[in-house]
Amino acid sequence: MGRETEIRARYSETDQMGIIYHANYFSWFEIGRTDFLRQMGMSYRGMEEKNILLPVIDVGCKYIIAAKYDDEIIIKTRITQLKGVKIQFNYELYRKNDNILLAEGHTLHAFVDKSLKPINFRKKHKDIWESLNKNLE
Repeated sequence: MGRETEIRARYSETDQMGIIYHANYFSWFEIGRTDFLRQMGMSYRGMEEKNILLPVIDVGCKYIIAAKYDDEIIIKTRITQLKGVKIQFNYELYRKNDNILLAEGHTLHAFVDKSLKPINFRKKHKDIWESLNKNLE
């Protein structure tokens, strides 16, 4: 039940070799994750208003083929883990015009409150937990 988001690689995201600088893929993961939640009817702002934060506690990316300036990119985002105080999102980045896989990665997050203490998310926010769980792959 993954969700898709489309972006266009900007010139400012390229390095001296004319390819997308590797750290920008992590920004694209964030775009995909934020849009995934928005498509579910949720938002980071709404979660923060409920005293829920999702700091990244682990991140990884496997680069396969370089993205370049002006490439249209499809970010496929899905939830692959939802346990205790953790949620993991996985990402696949494709170039739109030829559907070539450019990179794949993940981000692992903890459910914490504004004082950065872990929260029993399933118990405290059962409705949101169930909605996320329906999207678990």
